[in-house]
Amino acid sequence: MSQSPQTQTPETQTPDLFTPLQLGAIQLPNRIIMAPLTRSRAGEGNAPTPLNAEYYAQRASAGLIITEATQVCDTAQGYPNTPGIHTDAQTVGWRAVAEAVHAAGGRIVTQLWHTGRISHPLFQPNGALPLAPSAIAAQGQLYTGQGMEPFPTPRALETAEIPALVRHFADAAKRAVFDAGLDGVEIHGANGYLIDQFLRDRTNHRTDQYGGNVENRARFLLEILEATTHAIGADRVGLRLSPTGGFNDMADSDPLGHFTTIAKTLNSFNLAYLHVIEGLPGNAMAPAPGLPHVAAALRAVYKGAIILNGGYSHAAADAALAKGEADAISFGEQFLANPDLPARFARKAALNEPDRASYYGGGAKGYTDYPALESVAA
Repeated sequence: MSQSPQTQTPETQTPDLFTPLQLGAIQLPNRIIMAPLTRSRAGEGNAPTPLNAEYYAQRASAGLIITEATQVCDTAQGYPNTPGIHTDAQTVGWRAVAEAVHAAGGRIVTQLWHTGRISHPLFQPNGALPLAPSAIAAQGQLYTGQGMEPFPTPRALETAEIPALVRHFADAAKRAVFDAGLDGVEIHGANGYLIDQFLRDRTNHRTDQYGGNVENRARFLLEILEATTHAIGADRVGLRLSPTGGFNDMADSDPLGHFTTIAKTLNSFNLAYLHVIEGLPGNAMAPAPGLPHVAAALRAVYKGAIILNGGYSHAAADAALAKGEADAISFGEQFLANPDLPARFARKAALNEPDRASYYGGGAKGYTDYPALESVAA
């Protein structure tokens, strides 16, 4: 199990963003984590390209890079041009990314996902319906590359199909670490995608061993963690959760009670870290009015390292670390627009503003052309 920062640094030292940290098998020079950011710039066959390698290498000064969400199998895709790691070509692409980041002195894990019901037949083999724990459509629309389309009603997974999906996560983890040379994986259990759909009772109405009480709803996640930790070692596996997140039409009747129970169960895995999305007050990812704040409760019961995400500034991140609320903080939009974010934090320099119009799809514009401090000075 990764130790808390209090046992890794002198007792007199209050940790901040620039205090080193050990996360499982990965030694971090700082606690400034690059959060996973979907950018929809994968190449043919959803394989990473040299442009993707350049993008991640530019951000190698992060304590740890968590890549964009990456499909574990051919039914996992939900958006155009998102990368996978289930074919040889995709694995070769990720190997080039890992080599570029390592050559620049960085550390990188890939986030493994299955989008579940947040998909469309246009992304599914043979135009089939997306998979989900229950046949409940998400409210709203998604972008398919051919315009906006309503979310279809997904097909509820048969009980006998679930073990194969578990194996897909473990196989993707082995490809990531042993074949592509990435430093580990993060299991995407957040933001309304397949694992989160199993965890929360709004989207899981199953009556088999994967539905009902929270222990049953967590079974799919726990089986994935068992398989992936066995495949590559628990010290190279992280997990992301969003207990109160409403993204992708998600909700739960008791997020505080349910996710506290889940967090206690996670202790037996000795994961590298737990990554929790819960926005600060006023942030878009903050719990909706009337919902509890869950992150502090998870901190109280989870014995491993915790990364928090949710609209942190440099000052707010340092304060959270100093108060022991987290072991590291992840940054999304700030890293998107500032490839040298740690240097900017260290020098208290101004941050580039992100160009929202270029977030998804396209080429180098809005992707690899954000200036670093050195180029600004020049």
